[in-house]
Amino acid sequence: MRVRRSVLLVLCLLAATSASAQVVANPLQDEAVRWLQAYLRVDTINPPGNEAAGVEFLKAILDAEGIPYETAESAPGRGNIWARLKGGDQPALLLLHHMDVVPANKASWSTDPLSGEIKDGNLYGRGALDTKSSGILHLAAFIALHRSKTALNRDVIFMATADEEAGGFFGVGWLVKHRPELFRGVGYVLNEGGEGRVRGGRALFSVEVTQKVPYWLRLTSRGEPGHGSTPRPESAVTVLIAALERLRQHQFEARIVPAVDAYFKGVAPVAGPKWRERFADIATAVRTPGVVAEFQRDDPTLHTLVRNTCSITRLGGSAKINVVPPEAWAEIDCRLLPDQDPAVFLADLGRLLGDGIQVETILGFTPAVSSTDTGLYRALEAVCREHFPGAPVVPSVLGGFTDSHFLRDLGITAYGFVPVVIPFEDEGGLHGNNERISLENVRRGVTMMLEITRRVTAN
Repeated sequence: MRVRRSVLLVLCLLAATSASAQVVANPLQDEAVRWLQAYLRVDTINPPGNEAAGVEFLKAILDAEGIPYETAESAPGRGNIWARLKGGDQPALLLLHHMDVVPANKASWSTDPLSGEIKDGNLYGRGALDTKSSGILHLAAFIALHRSKTALNRDVIFMATADEEAGGFFGVGWLVKHRPELFRGVGYVLNEGGEGRVRGGRALFSVEVTQKVPYWLRLTSRGEPGHGSTPRPESAVTVLIAALERLRQHQFEARIVPAVDAYFKGVAPVAGPKWRERFADIATAVRTPGVVAEFQRDDPTLHTLVRNTCSITRLGGSAKINVVPPEAWAEIDCRLLPDQDPAVFLADLGRLLGDGIQVETILGFTPAVSSTDTGLYRALEAVCREHFPGAPVVPSVLGGFTDSHFLRDLGITAYGFVPVVIPFEDEGGLHGNNERISLENVRRGVTMMLEITRRVTAN
């Protein structure tokens, strides 16, 4: 994902000593580790992306298995690849991941970000969490179904795409527009957006069913230019600064949408003492004076789920220190609750900023929620509970966004779920330094992903 993902949880009690939680070795797990190690060495850093290199890597594996595939470039070097196992007439299952990864500062890592190095039981590399690991788990399950000649009740599609880290417009967005036939008949999607986290000896997972809606906006003010030595009472820069200060001080109303309420109720039993009762009735808690500000200080990631937000992220003005510019601009990253009418939000924001500010939408998506009343969701619950006995499953809302929104717009049920459990000390690697995944996670993930796919696809 292009943004730091929210820690959105499906609750599983971590039974580390339970036999059902142990990872049973099999040859496919060994292959998956080798594939992921090699995949991490493929440079698909975006920008520029160069996902064509990832396509070549995946083609070699599919060729070796005798599985036919198709590819398409949305622009030079921006590759996409997909393969299909034919089955019965039930709606198809799409296993989706993106090949591009965010940049990495080699000087800040303990290994080369493109090394795929294994040390201390962990596999290091940019994309180890986001999302080359989930891609390999999908690939392993897909190949296992092919090798076993499993009779399928539906088609199963493996798809790897470009550009998710920059919005997906050269990947899933492009395919939806230019190859719409690929998604006809698709009923379910498994994508990124939810995974396990460890808190106080407990494994906490997420099944993402909806997302806050991104609206990236450019604010522009204009005024008379001049020399820096003779400032006027007002300029494009001062008008913009005043508008941004109003935005900075503004407190968006806290309100709880149903999916967020269900999530916090599920999290409440394992929350710390300070927040346990508040999470159990989050709608009442956020109406208590001072609680929202306290929540933002204590946990900015979860706080974002209770209201619309805007972050001021970019600014620009004069190209010279002694010139008052005719134009100044800022870019802000707004995230709207799933039920928010964007037109109403933009109108309210315009009034807050004032008449001197032009607001331009750079990027804006539509909201959609996937129902949990499906066979795939029940399969996720069942597999989780079998590996982590007694685990309740809680749907969640993602503070960032993924490619799933393109597919929910088509009426397809999409879930963010990767069957891995990320320790707290490894969470910072997501878009950060020393991104890594444990070999145990890869091995168990292969088993769980295959069990999930078999439950919904095998006759």
